[in-house]
Amino acid sequence: EYSRAGGRGDAPREIVDANRALRAAVDNLQTAVETSGAEILHRPLPSVSAHEVALVQLFQNLLGNAIKYAGRRRPEIRVWAERDGEQWRFAVEDNGLGIAPKDHQRIFGLFKRAHGGDFPGTGVGLAICNKLVHRYGGRLWVDSELDKGATFWFTLPAAGRGGDTPAVSGADNHDQMRPVR
Repeated sequence: EYSRAGGRGDAPREIVDANRALRAAVDNLQTAVETSGAEILHRPLPSVSAHEVALVQLFQNLLGNAIKYAGRRRPEIRVWAERDGEQWRFAVEDNGLGIAPKDHQRIFGLFKRAHGGDFPGTGVGLAICNKLVHRYGGRLWVDSELDKGATFWFTLPAAGRGGDTPAVSGADNHDQMRPVR
């Protein structure tokens, strides 16, 4: 799976509705969402220049990790995007276990994990996410502290010029969030 994520510059591109990609990712994770009782909310998302399968996989890995690393908490996940020049900066925020600052870079490496063998997995999910984002000229990073959740940020090229701006931007407007449907 990692080798199929592709390299920078060779990515097929199309206009992708990030709302549709997010819904597909949530549908793919339906069993985990129901079992965990996860609440996944989002604000309207933009269209980007990427490939739909790649964006679904990116959301699916980030949401799946948010559910997996919620600890004993009910997962609460928020997704939004903000315009950043010619790109959109997306956020996937959770209330989970968090990640120590010393691990913020390391977790994006192949077979690297922040929480060791305490949870199932191989340590390739975030490496795939990183490779997918870089494939379209974007970047992926995390803001987090232990026991304070995590916000994974990634950038992707905007689809076309102007327009396609979500009605509300910024993390402070959680009251504008709605369930993924």
